[in-house]
Amino acid sequence: MADLTRTEVIKLIAIATKPLDLTGVNLDKVDLCNLNLSGANLRYANLKGAMLLSTDLRGADLSGAILTGAHLWGANLYEADLTGADLTGAKLEGANLYRAKTK
Repeated sequence: MADLTRTEVIKLIAIATKPLDLTGVNLDKVDLCNLNLSGANLRYANLKGAMLLSTDLRGADLSGAILTGAHLWGANLYEADLTGADLTGAKLEGANLYRAKTK
């Protein structure tokens, strides 16, 4: 599992072809606030305690991701795949979960 910083994620967003593939990366406690991660593949990523305030995660694949204690206030999770994701203790106030897949 690769460890990435906010700066490295921003660089990947800039150069990556869509969808951005972050499968299984370690983003433990990383600040990803206000980034555009729409359509990103974050399957099995470790986002424990990550800061995702107002992050655009429309259509992102977060299946199997670890989101325990993540801060998702105001995040856009429209049509995101959260199947098998661990959201224990996640803060979801104001998050858009419309049409998000959980099963």
